[in-house]
Amino acid sequence: MTDTHAMIDTEVQSNDVVLFMKGTPQMPMCGFSGQVVQILDYLGVPYKGINVLASNELRQGIKDYSNWPTIPQLYVKGEFIGGADIVREMFQAGELQSHLKSRGLQVRETA
Repeated sequence: MTDTHAMIDTEVQSNDVVLFMKGTPQMPMCGFSGQVVQILDYLGVPYKGINVLASNELRQGIKDYSNWPTIPQLYVKGEFIGGADIVREMFQAGELQSHLKSRGLQVRETA
């Protein structure tokens, strides 16, 4: 296991919700990362954003880790949820909210 893989694994296992993204939650560097940040912020779910642009090893490492070719990547309680399209579709269907609640996470109730 490489150092990058070990670091990713530690982040995924030790944070309830972690988003590997381009940029930061405060300053997303791509539209897809921005969409997922907006959804998570809207739901009021605490999460950790990790900027894959910080290193090429990390950017490639997360793709290898999940066997998923695109970024952003959302993990909940150690489980890979998906990228922007999947997260958006789950959110619109109410599935993301249910999934987060079923994992014991607080989700802001919206009117």
